[in-house]
Amino acid sequence: MIQDNKKKNTLIIGLIVIFAIILIRLFNIQIIDKEYKINAGNNALKYVTRYPARGLILDRNNEVLVGNKIIYDITVTPVEVQPFDTVAFCKIFDIDTSFVKEKFREYKKYRSRVGYQTLTFLKHISNEQYNQFIEKSADFVGFSGVPRTARSYPFNAGANLIGYVSEVDGDYIKKNPGYRGGDYAGKTGIEETYEEYLRGEKGHSIFLRDSRNRIVSHYENGEYDVSPVEGKNIVSTIDGRLQQYGEALMKNKVGSLVAIEPSTGEILTLVSSPGIDVSILAEISKHYNEIASDPYKPMYNRAVMSPQPPGSVFKIVNGLIGLQEGVLTPSTHYSCSQGYKAGNVKLGCHVHKSPLDFYESIMMSCNAYYCYVLRNILDNPKYENIGEAMDKWNEYVKSFGFGTKLGSDFPSEQSGFIPNSNYYNKIYGKKGWRSLTVISLSIGQGEIGSTPLHLANFAATMANRGYYYTPHIVKESENVEIDPKYKIKNYTMVDTTYFEEAVIGMYRAVNSPPGTGGTATIAAVEGLDICGKTGTAQNPHGDDHSVFICFAPKDNPKIAVAAYVENGGFGATWAAPIASLLVEQYLNGEISPERKYIEDRILSSSLMHKVKVKKRR
Repeated sequence: MIQDNKKKNTLIIGLIVIFAIILIRLFNIQIIDKEYKINAGNNALKYVTRYPARGLILDRNNEVLVGNKIIYDITVTPVEVQPFDTVAFCKIFDIDTSFVKEKFREYKKYRSRVGYQTLTFLKHISNEQYNQFIEKSADFVGFSGVPRTARSYPFNAGANLIGYVSEVDGDYIKKNPGYRGGDYAGKTGIEETYEEYLRGEKGHSIFLRDSRNRIVSHYENGEYDVSPVEGKNIVSTIDGRLQQYGEALMKNKVGSLVAIEPSTGEILTLVSSPGIDVSILAEISKHYNEIASDPYKPMYNRAVMSPQPPGSVFKIVNGLIGLQEGVLTPSTHYSCSQGYKAGNVKLGCHVHKSPLDFYESIMMSCNAYYCYVLRNILDNPKYENIGEAMDKWNEYVKSFGFGTKLGSDFPSEQSGFIPNSNYYNKIYGKKGWRSLTVISLSIGQGEIGSTPLHLANFAATMANRGYYYTPHIVKESENVEIDPKYKIKNYTMVDTTYFEEAVIGMYRAVNSPPGTGGTATIAAVEGLDICGKTGTAQNPHGDDHSVFICFAPKDNPKIAVAAYVENGGFGATWAAPIASLLVEQYLNGEISPERKYIEDRILSSSLMHKVKVKKRR
């Protein structure tokens, strides 16, 4: 009996304790914890979002590439709207009454979903319209004018690399739950990649409603308001003025121009032409259909998204592999009789001195020389079969960054393509192909695909004599800590000592005396010691592409450049002068009087008519 009483008392005490805990919790929730009341009493409260200023994007010299300006939206809380003069309302904003009627039909249809929400009714109204609305706002209960920041572009350059900001849609919100309708986010370029830093944090103000849903006062005198936090500023690696000049050089041409600082991997210039005009970037949604239907595809960033054959600039890669593999020495001579002939295979070449050594083969860009080199690499007796040799060649080439995504912080980067034995086995059968079958690889043709970014990175690798830093477009700063991978040297599989031999050939290609056969003498600038290599990439769809890579100065290089002009013909015709002008402008700050005629020709010429495009009807 005593034991039963003990159990009963224990049970009673336990119930009392539990009941006391519940009472205390309810007291906290209902009396003390006002933050709970804020959440539970949402229908009695109105939240007004306060948008932060987006972070600035600066160039490497701290000039503002992307700033902010104040714009205004008109918002509406449908449950608060009272009958108003629709015609007078529409007159302020120059809209049709049918637009207003359709909006309110939609709100009524989805009223349970809309609830007490405040929605964006009109975007980006003018200052004049905003002022007119404010004067008459008492006539339009339920509507509000909301200031927010939009992007401004004080520097007329770099639209494709900067990217644009636009309102998020349902799919974006599903993937990024922190966003709501009416929010904006970076969709391309730096704006997209560094959205996390640039966006800032939204705040809000809370207002109390009465029983008729009218705003009565600021809730708790603003105690629970949250101030927005401005986005963080980003310092890009881009030189804004050089970018501007590069875009001028590429105007009315299709292609790309990329410049890298070899000692850091920082991208100095990244031009895709034709590109988006900066003047429409802030309101790109209004021009989207026009841009999307442009047959020249200005939104398509050729610098990182367009794998094309590299042409003769790739000969240097094969030469370096040959040196490493021991099937070639700098003194190795090969003859050329306007091309290479073996059996039924013939690969043509221009007229030049014969025979040539390794340095001269680069200087004069001999096709036949590199046919011999590639065959010696693939038919090397130290490998059991051509498949094994081909896979080793593939491994070498990829160590230069070709055929892979380099890992830059620029979105939509493409990997390009470098073939291997499996690729050819599928086409010809395991024993159905040989070195002559793939001889076009010797001169950067065939199945090879590389982007202009790959080519600029290769130029930087040559400048560094055998290694590269992963190209990137944002500098480390107080606000941003860049990925550690951008500080790591990526070495190729070729010994660094062989690169000096190839650089001698590149130097001679640009700086050899007139009449001695250098293919890139038009790129020479007195005192800059530019080292370069021309390329003419075959194009089955029209005129060949003009290609050129270079770096300068020869010793302690400051800049490496790749120019790719589609349908531009010989590398020396367009790509070489464009790249050399960019180098001269960067290193000297101006173009010398004796080279002004080259600049004038480039700036005034248009090659758009050479590019075959499908025009939409």
